[in-house]
Amino acid sequence: MGVDLSEARGIITSFLERAEKSTDGVTDTTGLWGDGLELDSLEAAELSALLEDAFGSDPFSAGDDLPETVGDILAFYEAAAPA
Repeated sequence: MGVDLSEARGIITSFLERAEKSTDGVTDTTGLWGDGLELDSLEAAELSALLEDAFGSDPFSAGDDLPETVGDILAFYEAAAPA
């Protein structure tokens, strides 16, 4: 797949800014739900669509568990990268 993780991180940051979510202190361990970024289902679907448009796949619809953190999203793409 060859995803540039900095590009994925940029898509996430741009989405958060557009959704009026704070990007202060967002790290790989920041949660997507609850006490973290507090994404709702519509926001998660939008982020999923943005990632799929950019990279052809996304961790929200990959069939596994939903990502819980920003790092889970990045790890999905890192695992798919060619060795």
